[in-house]
Amino acid sequence: MNPPSPAPTYGLDNVDEDRELVRRMSAGDTQALARFYERWSRPVHALVVQLLRDPDDADDVVEDAFYQAWRQASRYEPSRGAVSTWIITIARSRSLDRLRSRRRLREEPLTPVSVLDEMAETSAPDPAAGAEEAEVRERVALALKELPPEQREVLELAYFRGLSQTEIAERTGQPLGTVKTRTRLAGQKLRERLAALRGGAERV
Repeated sequence: MNPPSPAPTYGLDNVDEDRELVRRMSAGDTQALARFYERWSRPVHALVVQLLRDPDDADDVVEDAFYQAWRQASRYEPSRGAVSTWIITIARSRSLDRLRSRRRLREEPLTPVSVLDEMAETSAPDPAAGAEEAEVRERVALALKELPPEQREVLELAYFRGLSQTEIAERTGQPLGTVKTRTRLAGQKLRERLAALRGGAERV
């Protein structure tokens, strides 16, 4: 029988280990990432929960934070601070991004109608406006079709049928946190796709 793994520890005594783990992560060592996550996931999660007040959102943000740390490990510079400060700063930044995303969804509902309104406001009067609007609506439909089915489903239920995220979770049988994540990702992808389509139309 293998001896149990030592419990994760934190503090100044482990500064050297933290730096070594980040160095190995920058070289693509997944075991180093696993150890780094073991050491810092609890304090990072506690911080994120405190900021977001939502355990489901917190889980997503913690994953995002460690994924960012993994991708940007080579950018860490010991002269700028401890590894603990680095990962906490990443987690705090991701938490603030999530809070801003929540506020944007509350204040600026993402619907094809709102996107069409924005485009109409920036377009000069044109006799062919009716045909142009029909073309834009077709692009909106195409953008929706390009979303993954599970993301398209929650977007349609939320914005075309007026269901709350709790109601969507009940209807689809998915955890509320999953519904929130899919709605956020679908909204971001739809905005990006429509912006690209609008840019392409303006260049034609």
